[in-house]
Amino acid sequence: MFKKIQEKNSKLNCLVQCAGIGVAFRCYNINKRSMHSMEEFNRVMNVNVFGTFNVLRRACHIMADNQPDTNGQRGVIINTSSIAAYEGQIGQVAYSAASGALESMTLPLARDLSSVGIRVCTILPGVFDHTKMIEPVSEKGKQLLASMITFPSKLGLPDDFARLAQHIIENNYLNGESIRLDGAIRMPP
Repeated sequence: MFKKIQEKNSKLNCLVQCAGIGVAFRCYNINKRSMHSMEEFNRVMNVNVFGTFNVLRRACHIMADNQPDTNGQRGVIINTSSIAAYEGQIGQVAYSAASGALESMTLPLARDLSSVGIRVCTILPGVFDHTKMIEPVSEKGKQLLASMITFPSKLGLPDDFARLAQHIIENNYLNGESIRLDGAIRMPP
């Protein structure tokens, strides 16, 4: 993708990253006498953290060639983490660790890239419908999850995410921020 952008002398003004996977394993299951798989833990970290960082660094390389706008901005990067960064549930050790890593990279990345004129923010979605992570959940399960959301009591929709991403792109004073998008839900253990 990046090679094609460069070959066509095209510009990359914005990057919105939404790649992420999760696994449900306890650190130790006493009934099965089994430990969390390091292979699965590494897989989550590789996709969610290392993959995100790799794409981001390559995007910066292209954005740095953009002419700065009147505010000196050359681009904006929006990463996606999860509210699991703050309230990981039982069995979410790998996913929460990856989410926390993404969230904690936001401010240092914004500071690092300020000299280049690239802003960085992170969106931390709550429970969203129409995603791979919610696909296996039954309609009854989705209704239960929606009832846990403070207001509005509904699952988030892709359009909710898109509107926030658009706002971040358009508001050049948003930088170094991690923004929860979750209807004020606080997940139980």
